[in-house]
Amino acid sequence: MTSSFKEVWEEFGPLLSRVASSYEANEALRQELLQEIVVAVWQALKRFEGRSSVKVYVLKVAHNRAVSHVATQVRLPDVEALDEQIYSVPSSSFNPCAHVEQTQQLDKLLAEIRQLPLVQKQVITMSLEGLSYAEIANLSGLSQSNVGVLINRIKKTLTKRLNDDE
Repeated sequence: MTSSFKEVWEEFGPLLSRVASSYEANEALRQELLQEIVVAVWQALKRFEGRSSVKVYVLKVAHNRAVSHVATQVRLPDVEALDEQIYSVPSSSFNPCAHVEQTQQLDKLLAEIRQLPLVQKQVITMSLEGLSYAEIANLSGLSQSNVGVLINRIKKTLTKRLNDDE
């Protein structure tokens, strides 16, 4: 019941990138974390037994790798972020103002998510990825009702923080 890595990457590559973004603000370290996650998923796929969906299994591996990465980075001295700009030619329907605003809102949200305690960060990230309360409870070890309460509290906290910034 093992999926091929190529299939998993094609389906969940963007999800893995979003997980890395929710844990790491620095672009270079985010790319490093994404590579670590991809390798961990690739190695873990041979152990997949089908007790959950592939998505849930991949998210569990990704979150575990991200937690290890963050724990390692905390012990290292701070490294200055490298500002890398990627320039692309916009399409004819591209609205630069809307794009900038959306990017800024996403950056603010990710910054606030990174500030949350680990369990809250994991729970809200999994929720944003569309996992059910039951799947989140299974991955996090929390009860399903506790997951629901936690998600509601996190959403209120994030909404308040984001509105206070405006």
